[in-house]
Amino acid sequence: MVSKLTIEYDGTAFAGWARQPGKRTVQEELERALRTVLGETGVDGRPLKLTVAGRTDRGVHAWGQVASYAHEALDPLRLNGLLDEDVAVLACEPAREGFDARRDALSRTYCYRVLTRRTRSVFERNRAYWWPRALERALLDECAGALVGRHDFTAFTPAETEHSHFRCTVLSAQWRDHGDLLELWIEADRFLRHMNRVLAGTMLDVASGARTLAEFVELLEGRPRVQAGRTAPAHGLALARVSYPG
Repeated sequence: MVSKLTIEYDGTAFAGWARQPGKRTVQEELERALRTVLGETGVDGRPLKLTVAGRTDRGVHAWGQVASYAHEALDPLRLNGLLDEDVAVLACEPAREGFDARRDALSRTYCYRVLTRRTRSVFERNRAYWWPRALERALLDECAGALVGRHDFTAFTPAETEHSHFRCTVLSAQWRDHGDLLELWIEADRFLRHMNRVLAGTMLDVASGARTLAEFVELLEGRPRVQAGRTAPAHGLALARVSYPG
């Protein structure tokens, strides 16, 4: 028996998804709610715990995170009554036997939001990276277009990393306009740690004239991290959705 959770959360007050001693995490909050209702043990005889599609860092949000656990499905309203206001279960449904939210995912889609106006926003302060400087919009589109395909993203993840290989296949990448907000949407088969945030920061460098488009494209050939741009702040990033077969 396996169940599938679809979750949204505001990452502002969380230390990330994964459990960490002495810190508030999304995983800990959700597992506490599940164990309150279902007990400490899953139907597989092991401690009841969640397997997540994509671990998010401190401050990163999720609109459609997915997790699985070995027990019966519960009414989302029942779980939400045990959770704080910054995390909510959108759906909880039975999954096929053996379903694994991480291993079975075909792709993940992230959105990075940038507020491009001279004045800061009270309402977007924890949801978008404020960028008051000029940007050449067309260069952002050219950077996004260069991402599609299979590339080596070594330049876009910390030099000290747990990753053993760095090639990812980007299925789609585009910048979208919503008034003063720019959104970078990327779908890929896998993502490296900080990859979306370094991509966003480096693209902004290109669009502001700090580096060239050609230099950006060269980074996709496995250049060292030091050659890429800044790591954009975590609060602009959200895990938008996870795709599965069928």
